[in-house]
Amino acid sequence: MAAKIHPKRPKHLNLFKIKQPLPAVVSILHRISGALLFFPGIPLMLCGLQLLLQSQESFEVLAGYWQLPVIKGLLLLSLWFLLHHVCAGIRHLLLDLHIGVALPQARASSKLVLIAGFLLTVFAGVLLW
Repeated sequence: MAAKIHPKRPKHLNLFKIKQPLPAVVSILHRISGALLFFPGIPLMLCGLQLLLQSQESFEVLAGYWQLPVIKGLLLLSLWFLLHHVCAGIRHLLLDLHIGVALPQARASSKLVLIAGFLLTVFAGVLLW
């Protein structure tokens, strides 16, 4: 006998209206930051490295770009991607070792990842400017 489909089931779920728990948000941000570090992060880093090592003139051009506030902001955002990804990666490694898998500990470690990523980025921003 075929299972009946309930007529009152939602036909479309709006994922932006569903409130995700904090560990899920940290996990999603970990994936997004990893993807953004891969592309366009790696190509931009390699392009910058090529300009850095090519000649004295290209180094000065790159140094001039790094003085622009927009570029500094993009560097700071990229640094947040990296720092958040590292902190969340350490959290995921600990979870794989069954450390902090209980719900209160998972929520606390999620908060710690967000706070650590933000504070490390602010600290780097102070050094950058």
